[in-house]
Amino acid sequence: MLTELHTAVRAMPSNENTLIEVERVQTGVRLEKRLVKVLKGLAEHKDMTLSELLEGILLHALEGKQPFSRQTLELIGQLRGIYGLELDASASHRLKDRKGA
Repeated sequence: MLTELHTAVRAMPSNENTLIEVERVQTGVRLEKRLVKVLKGLAEHKDMTLSELLEGILLHALEGKQPFSRQTLELIGQLRGIYGLELDASASHRLKDRKGA
């Protein structure tokens, strides 16, 4: 199954000018508050919606690709400082909700 999916992904046309029609759904995703602020700031800077930014990040991650250029990573570092986001990837499996949240 994974081999078939991998082959299908490779066969996807890569013409960057061709729009791809998709069906989007509302989700009930909850994210860490400061992380959302950083992502919203980045989306605003890139003149895109938060949803578009997240889709791009996820599509890159699913292929094991880096979604951000060095310049964008520098901007993310600045936004992390502004919004006090000290969490890094090592925290990803240790997050838990505050009581009452």
